[in-house]
Amino acid sequence: MTGALEGKAAVVTGGSRGIGRAIVERLVRDGARVVFSHASAAGPGAAPGGARGVRADFTDPAAAERLMAEAEKLLGGLDVLVNNVALVSGPTPLAETTEEEFERVLGGNAKAAFLTMRYAARHMSDGGRIVNISSMNTVRPAPGFALYGASKGALEQLSAVAAEELGPRGITVNVVSPGATDTELLRGANAPEALEQVPALTPLGRLGQPSDIADVVAFLAGPDGRWITGQNIRATGGLA
Repeated sequence: MTGALEGKAAVVTGGSRGIGRAIVERLVRDGARVVFSHASAAGPGAAPGGARGVRADFTDPAAAERLMAEAEKLLGGLDVLVNNVALVSGPTPLAETTEEEFERVLGGNAKAAFLTMRYAARHMSDGGRIVNISSMNTVRPAPGFALYGASKGALEQLSAVAAEELGPRGITVNVVSPGATDTELLRGANAPEALEQVPALTPLGRLGQPSDIADVVAFLAGPDGRWITGQNIRATGGLA
């Protein structure tokens, strides 16, 4: 629905490619002013529709709050937060997983989202929206991805509590859990032969596309999502 977010100030973490970029593009199309984070020192490439990219390396514990403060300054407020950034470890068996990888993945996926949500709890406008991107792996555990699944499980619990705490201010907090979505991240973490089997296992008969997820996020971020909070929407095409 074009114009549904007209004038709203939105922050999207990990917005330079894949699902994150599709979310940025959709929010811009709906009228939002968007700041998104990217990890590359070379920059995020062409930003869609006037969205502004800010470099943030979420392996740095201070990056999340720096991003939020800079974004709020650039946007003049905060109405929508989408935590999309994802650090993946694996496939690595649990027995071979290092503490350093635990700190990196849990820090980048769970702690960074905690910090951006804490900032939002302090600064977001009443009636705002928080949407956190989790994963199908929290209900369909995949061998070798213990840290990724654990970090996304933590994100889901943070979201559930935040929905209770922020509800009195009209702020909704929801999770979107994508299934197998055709991105560089998916193809980098899975063998081609494994991905070829996914459409046959999915009732809707195909891999998801980033826009499939972005459309769900836009619904939750917009006025039509006003009565939905504390939910985990599994956008998987029926795979989970």
